[in-house]
Amino acid sequence: MALSRSTRFLALGFLGSGVVHLAKPEVYEPIMPSWVPRHREVVLGSGVAELVLAAGLLAPQTRRAAGWGSVGLLLGVYPANLKMVGDAMGGRSTALKAVAVGRLPLQLPMVRIALRAAREGV
Repeated sequence: MALSRSTRFLALGFLGSGVVHLAKPEVYEPIMPSWVPRHREVVLGSGVAELVLAAGLLAPQTRRAAGWGSVGLLLGVYPANLKMVGDAMGGRSTALKAVAVGRLPLQLPMVRIALRAAREGV
């Protein structure tokens, strides 16, 4: 089955985010919930996972598994997004509050795209 535009978009998003996770892990470390151990290692591991999933989404032979993996990753990082909102609400920056809150509803369409990608696989 042909690669959909939304799956290509998700793969590109994972590619960009994965690169940032690996090149600048300190960007993501502050949003890690305190109950998650070894923040740096988890950030680096999620960056690698994003790169692997991005590549997997692009190939028909691996798209199904990468789609399901993408669903898992998106759900797995949601607690960090929630912490980011909590931290932002305690600050003064209206822009940061808007970005943090605005990210939350974007997860649902991304999960839907990942589910569709899982169905696009061979």
